[in-house]
Amino acid sequence: MVTDRIGDFIIRLQNAAKVGKQEVAAPYSAHLFAIAKKLKELGFLASVEVKGDTAATKELMVMLACDEKGTPRLRGVKRISKPGRRLYVPSAGAHQVKGGTGSRIISSPAGIVSDAEARKAHVGGENLFEIW
Repeated sequence: MVTDRIGDFIIRLQNAAKVGKQEVAAPYSAHLFAIAKKLKELGFLASVEVKGDTAATKELMVMLACDEKGTPRLRGVKRISKPGRRLYVPSAGAHQVKGGTGSRIISSPAGIVSDAEARKAHVGGENLFEIW
């Protein structure tokens, strides 16, 4: 049983990128699906789909995005807010990651947003993780 679904998901993505695997499967949840769609929008994932029909068999299948050389665009992740220590950030505190080459994912009242979207919309929220 996994207590930190988001941490498990991003570490699965990071491990797959490091070993050169293109497809990653993870247990489905609506929150993880929203995060995966945001990562696809940011260019870290190539595709996101849900397989299975019942709650017990649903899986989230994602394909990692690669550059022209075939290496995954995802180079690293860092979990910020954890189940034992929730960290929140105001819109002004959502600064750039790795000089703008990465992104910070924030769970806000407006949904899952990146750091740039949070600054533009002036929304804060739970600082989930950084990805670069």
